[in-house]
Amino acid sequence: MAGTGQGKALERVEAVWALGGGAVDTLGVAPVKLAELAAYGMSAKAPKIKQLEAMRRSATLLATVWHLEGASVDDALLLFDVLMATRLLSRAARAGREQKLQSLPRLRKAAADLAAAVAVVYATPLEAEKGPTRAADLVGRIEQVISKERLTAALDLIAELVPGEEDDNDLEWRAELIARFKTVRPFIDSLAQAIPWSCTPAGTPIVKAVKDLPTLLARGKYAGVEHMREHDGLVSGSWRRLVYHNPNLPDGSLDRAAYTFCLLEALHAALRRRDVYAVGADRWGDPRGKLIPQPVWQVHRDSVLTALGLETDPTRHLKDLAEDLDAAYKQVAANPAVTVKGGRLNLEKLEALPLPDGYQAVHDAVQAMLPRIDYPELLLEVNGHTGFLEVMPHLSGSEARRPDLDISQAGVLVARSCNVGFVPVLKAGQPALTLSRLRGVEKGYFHHEGLAAASATLVTAQSDISIAVQDWGGGLVASADGLRFVVPVKSLHARPNPVYFGRGKRSRGSTWLAVVNDRVMGLGGLVVPGTMRDSLFILDALHRLDAIEQPDIVTTDTASYSDIVFGLFAICGYQFAPRIADIGDAQMWRLDLVDAGLADQAVAKADNGYRHLNDLGLRKINIRIIRHHWAHMLHVAGSLVTNQVRAYDLLRMLSADGRLTGLGAAFAHYGRIFKSMHLLHVAHLEDYRRMMGAQLNIGEGRNGLARRVFFGNLGQLRQGYAKGMEDQLGALGLGLNAIIYWNSLYIDAAVKALQADGQLVIGPEIRARLTPLIWEHINFHGTYPFTRPETPGNLRPLRDARAEDDEQDY
Repeated sequence: MAGTGQGKALERVEAVWALGGGAVDTLGVAPVKLAELAAYGMSAKAPKIKQLEAMRRSATLLATVWHLEGASVDDALLLFDVLMATRLLSRAARAGREQKLQSLPRLRKAAADLAAAVAVVYATPLEAEKGPTRAADLVGRIEQVISKERLTAALDLIAELVPGEEDDNDLEWRAELIARFKTVRPFIDSLAQAIPWSCTPAGTPIVKAVKDLPTLLARGKYAGVEHMREHDGLVSGSWRRLVYHNPNLPDGSLDRAAYTFCLLEALHAALRRRDVYAVGADRWGDPRGKLIPQPVWQVHRDSVLTALGLETDPTRHLKDLAEDLDAAYKQVAANPAVTVKGGRLNLEKLEALPLPDGYQAVHDAVQAMLPRIDYPELLLEVNGHTGFLEVMPHLSGSEARRPDLDISQAGVLVARSCNVGFVPVLKAGQPALTLSRLRGVEKGYFHHEGLAAASATLVTAQSDISIAVQDWGGGLVASADGLRFVVPVKSLHARPNPVYFGRGKRSRGSTWLAVVNDRVMGLGGLVVPGTMRDSLFILDALHRLDAIEQPDIVTTDTASYSDIVFGLFAICGYQFAPRIADIGDAQMWRLDLVDAGLADQAVAKADNGYRHLNDLGLRKINIRIIRHHWAHMLHVAGSLVTNQVRAYDLLRMLSADGRLTGLGAAFAHYGRIFKSMHLLHVAHLEDYRRMMGAQLNIGEGRNGLARRVFFGNLGQLRQGYAKGMEDQLGALGLGLNAIIYWNSLYIDAAVKALQADGQLVIGPEIRARLTPLIWEHINFHGTYPFTRPETPGNLRPLRDARAEDDEQDY
């Protein structure tokens, strides 16, 4: 990820945009159609595209170029982001810290010399017997303790190392950053000219300065302060010393390297908060521009709000919330088990519930009855029951299917979900399992839409299994959890993290953020570079789920959460229920009943019914700001639920330099209502806490199954591009859902068989504890036989739980 790579990425941007695809007006074409054409153009080979009818061929090529314009800009700016964050800024910061530590002994010695001099000054009286103390006498006394040369050297050293009034704590690492100017100089011109920059008013000075930067650098050593006077406002803090006061340059000269990095740092920060963005880009585009256009929003607003259960006037909604929160505080205050110590909510640790009587015998019997099966045959049997492979559409839209297509699809699914590649799957003399056939099937069917359709079929089919529906949950609770993968290949979509990915040159990885419901079925997911804050991506994962039925409650581990996240979840119709590590440190909030229109005058704390909960330092939620921004909040919610804009981009847009915008503050205050309700539920309702813990355990257990399946190549994800990562991990998710469905089917059959024989008493509390997260009976290794079941739709014979079995589990 050096500067040469950044330069090549920007050259690709220039080459693609030179084709002129962006100049063609595509406003009259549905975005979905453009995306379909582009997807086909990106995957099909040139001879195939050449065979298309003329109009279709032109449309496909135009859509492909249009897609490449945005993708090339996204790739170039992603590389810029990674280069700045990991290769430049972080390394310079690390070097700056090391330099600061190395300078401490010298600084300590200089401070000691100065302290000795100051001690002499304080010890010398202002008035002596002969009159006032003269300066010369004072200097003489100081020089008896410390020489003039040592004192001068100490003052010079402190002036060099200690920041001045205009400086900040970033001086050391910024000085180190300047030494890396040769890394960025080759691509500065292209960065300024190739990217189609645009910005908000706050980003205008930055874009103007970046576009002027090549001209200034072209002046070489003759570049002076007068050549960038209009951009002086961007040079602040310690950058002023580095840019204007380089001791190795003549007065009035400009340190070009320091000024360049000053602008690049400002550009990088503005890009991340989307004050600066690229026209036509997806990831690095303007999230505001992706909101539903106002004319379209006015037409569809009522139907969207009806689906969300919201109204254009928030008065009644806020009254209901105020009543609910007030009642919750009073209910919790009446619970003697909820205590407050030192202004903090005190929560006792939950002990694990004992297993129901007879559970272990039922568990062992059911597990012993499950038939042994090879993974490929499991997939083909599940397809016989559900047809999940048959619903996968071809990328071109063609509905023609070979008779043995399911064999090829199962082969690709085994190769990708087990991470073993195609070689172990190939079968000589079996046309469905040749290398060319498998590659063609993967390209045609194993894309996001195909994988999502197949996964949704399995989720729906599980609803026909009685134990899943009656005992394992209603499918309305889900958890979002990340599964980390080491990525040993070069990739912009991997990040370093020594905790998860180890240390070393290639110690990078990505996270698969998967959403799993209470029936253990995966509902979808997305790939997150590195181990970024998971909660920022959960909403995006929820808005691209495979299943038709959406969850109501979404749990997640501590990870990260914020008031804005609570607000965005709530306005989109989800109850966000994160497991907060230390609930006592969480700030709780209250709604003023007068502001909500539920009371005529304020009530004293002693009379509000909150009792000892008043000692928690409850802060007041600003209802007025919610009312003021309500129309914009609804517009954002409509754009999120219709998948027009990513929540992750919006969250960056709603804050600037750590400060919330007006709209961001409105979402934060709205979220504080639901965060406080969540904390009260956690403190008051044991079942609520246990539900969260049980659902998170399901996610962890599914991750364990995923590790068992994804065993090839040391369990490392060896895809360099985001699409390749998402397609392979999507195949893994599909394979896991097939396993969960098969296990659910046979566990249900085993339970019914045990009940019919009267061997064991199996109550609902025992059935609820049984889990499809078992895999000892499934063989994921070997030669992979691909044999369809003899009677599709029928079950294999169950094993006899009482019979001796000498076979070892797989």
